[in-house]
Amino acid sequence: MQARPSPLARAGLWMQRHAAAIRGVQWVVVCAYAFLIIVPVLLPLPGDAARILNNLTVFAQFVFWGIWWPFVLLSMVMMGRVWCGVLCPEGTLTEFASRHGLGKAIPRWMRWGGWPFVAFSLTTLYGQMVSVYQYPQAVMVVLGGSTVAAIAIGLVYGREKRVWCRYLCPVNGVFGLLARLAPFRYKVDEAAWRRSYTQGEHGHRVIPINCAPLVPLRNMQGNAECHMCGRCAGHRDAIALDWRSPSDEIVRVGDQRANAWDTVLIVYGLMGIAIGGFHWSASPWFVAIKQAIATWLIDRDIMWPLADNAPWFVFTHYPEHNDVFTWLDGGLVISYMLATAAVYGTALLLALSAGTRVLGQWRTVRLHHLAQTLIPTAGCGVFLGLSATTLSILRPEGLWLGWAPVLRLGLLTVANLWSLWLAWQASGRYAPGTRRLGGTLAVALALAIADSAWWLMFWHW
Repeated sequence: MQARPSPLARAGLWMQRHAAAIRGVQWVVVCAYAFLIIVPVLLPLPGDAARILNNLTVFAQFVFWGIWWPFVLLSMVMMGRVWCGVLCPEGTLTEFASRHGLGKAIPRWMRWGGWPFVAFSLTTLYGQMVSVYQYPQAVMVVLGGSTVAAIAIGLVYGREKRVWCRYLCPVNGVFGLLARLAPFRYKVDEAAWRRSYTQGEHGHRVIPINCAPLVPLRNMQGNAECHMCGRCAGHRDAIALDWRSPSDEIVRVGDQRANAWDTVLIVYGLMGIAIGGFHWSASPWFVAIKQAIATWLIDRDIMWPLADNAPWFVFTHYPEHNDVFTWLDGGLVISYMLATAAVYGTALLLALSAGTRVLGQWRTVRLHHLAQTLIPTAGCGVFLGLSATTLSILRPEGLWLGWAPVLRLGLLTVANLWSLWLAWQASGRYAPGTRRLGGTLAVALALAIADSAWWLMFWHW
């Protein structure tokens, strides 16, 4: 007699049975997404009196950058990649296109492990170049361009698959990292899977599952690639939604799943380029460097870098709002972000390298494992940076925001403690006693380096 499924497992089975309803929700999200991207482009830019409730462009800005993206990141930590499997419009559209497309095999170049870092970095850089948080035209190019690319990939590659989501989506790598912290997953019972080959599923023929994100179900051990769509729930009586420790995936299988590209995305992407993107507009160093270079150029009668004739899709160009980038401005934004990534990323890598060496003879996989312990703080940093946009949009609404500094400090403290706990557990897999403590302290040093960026942005400048 089979045991009654747990409430969480029943929730997974409910998703499997109501797949049609979930698809209906997905198309509602697609329509809302398209409306909020397209319609604001057709409207005049909002004036000083525009507010969330009286101007569609400001409302769309608040939905995308004030609510949508910050809390999508938070949802990855709390629920895994449910957003990807149930709500993401790009996932819906690329799978739909793949159902009716050419169905070609996935080429080798697309499987390259560096795409998550490259796509995230280029999108973040370009978003700052065109002020994507402020202007609907930039949103159309960045988000709309990504959606068009997702559809194009779906039309060419795979059959009813989310090839774009698995390999090329700019936030796929970030979502995969954060989802490793989620407190539940679809767990595979390998013994039950083996039994199903002789017994079938409830005595019936086993129906194959279309896993759109191309996860090898039998060997699935975590949340990094799983989109939590529920399609595989109950498959072969071997897959069920189940609770787990939030530290399980990083500590238990982190050394098996760790790789160089994940480390690069964490230290040079989330804790480097992203920080530079949030920093530059508030940085007195940026202003001082710009003034010094501009003076040097003027003294030598080199004027073209000071021209503001770049089109809006290259650098921000909205003269009616007195918001125009010169070539110097745009070049400095890119340089500042890359320099921030180089400084912070390299400092973090050195701290992690010290921890790796303290734990014993050098092993590169240990370095990558320790890097994963930074994920809570890396994710929290991006959330804090995006939520700064949330607050900037809410401020003109006259709301009291005095709670924000305390909440920021609280979130950062919790994230740091979480990372330290992961570091202590991960270090314990390699060495006991003093060496374990040394590995943890090396991660603490890395956290202090990362925290300095937020101290500068929120409490110093």
